[in-house]
Amino acid sequence: MMDLREYLHFVTNVQSLEELWDAHTRQMNHYGFDRLIYGYTRYRTGTSLGDPDDFIVLSNHSAEYLQGFLHEGLYFHAPMLHWALDHEGASSWATLANRFQDGNLTPEELKVMEFNLKMQVTAGYTVSFRSVSIRSKGAISLAGRHGLTQHEIDQTWAEHGDDILLMNNFAHLKILTLPFSAPSRALTKRQREALEWVGDGKTTQDIALLMGLTSATVEKHLRLARESLSVETTAQAVLKAALQNQMFVVET
Repeated sequence: MMDLREYLHFVTNVQSLEELWDAHTRQMNHYGFDRLIYGYTRYRTGTSLGDPDDFIVLSNHSAEYLQGFLHEGLYFHAPMLHWALDHEGASSWATLANRFQDGNLTPEELKVMEFNLKMQVTAGYTVSFRSVSIRSKGAISLAGRHGLTQHEIDQTWAEHGDDILLMNNFAHLKILTLPFSAPSRALTKRQREALEWVGDGKTTQDIALLMGLTSATVEKHLRLARESLSVETTAQAVLKAALQNQMFVVET
């Protein structure tokens, strides 16, 4: 395990999302949190978190758990997710037991708890990150290792919680700077270059000259970029690619 100083140096210099996530899951495992789900959206509204295909989601949970919790939509009714949407900081899952005992859980929330119990996801913490936009929100679920009680997890947090919270906040801020897209939505080098020139204010004719292509070929790259990003206009494609850090990428 890296100490706090080593971890912060590592995160500062890491250059890929995969490398960061691998190290972060191993770091959290040393504190007893062996299953994590990180989620971030830039498309939140008053009634929605946006298109799930646009979420940044990182997890080392089993495929079975992710199928039920994410792909079948249970996450939308998860009590700790709703807590994260309205709060910042960290919260013990002990609050769920208190709400259950008080009868303050909806039928949908109870289904989530039943699913988590079946999948042995019963103790842990949720960290909700500070947002700088009303349309963005990020949080991470830290599930305790099977066999650990919530009391034991709370004891670990009492001793190391400040460091754990700092590491998760630092990892979150780093994630926001790294390129991310679903495999089906990743731009090719040519599509990215064409969008970058659009972002610089160039016309199709300008871009054709700069890239040594015909105007028709440039239009094709821009059309494919729009399709990859699931947007209607090139301006939307430029914005979305920028939000996903796919613009002006430093080649490694």
